[in-house]
Amino acid sequence: MTATLMKLPLQSIDGETLTLERYLGKVLLVVNVASKCGLTSQYEGLERLYEAQRERGLEVLGFPANNFKQQEPGSDAEIKEFCTLTYGVQFPMFAKLSVVGEDKHPLYDELTRAQPEATGDGPFRERMVSRGGSPNPKPEVLWNFEKFLIGRNGEVVGRFAPDVTADDPRLVEAIEKELAKG
Repeated sequence: MTATLMKLPLQSIDGETLTLERYLGKVLLVVNVASKCGLTSQYEGLERLYEAQRERGLEVLGFPANNFKQQEPGSDAEIKEFCTLTYGVQFPMFAKLSVVGEDKHPLYDELTRAQPEATGDGPFRERMVSRGGSPNPKPEVLWNFEKFLIGRNGEVVGRFAPDVTADDPRLVEAIEKELAKG
């Protein structure tokens, strides 16, 4: 699976075609993001994390997705402008893609198969149900700002619920463990 995951064609938010092989040897935090979500302020923490750990080999990779209540309606140019001006995002951003459903991008198909369970998933899922929501069945992505951790060797080593923030001890510990392998 590692080879498949790392070789999938992707597009940067600026339209450049690339693969995750560009980041081989680094620890990757892949996050599906949205500009009009109650969790959008997580951009701030993700950028702080990126700035604090990029010299050690961490890359935060943002993948805009409009799958959840159309909370990422803008074009790639509009998303980039919003992230840059509102949150000072410097970490790599990618073209908008789908993370669930019939048009799910192969990247998210690989990620969810590699890590079908997310740390911290239960409480977020329960809150969705209590508010009348219908969460996606496992292993599908639950909501915006779900995070996948990929080790330096390209293996998916962790998955974290949408409300697990960049400074959450569970995420920080997992990232530290992977960074220490370098």
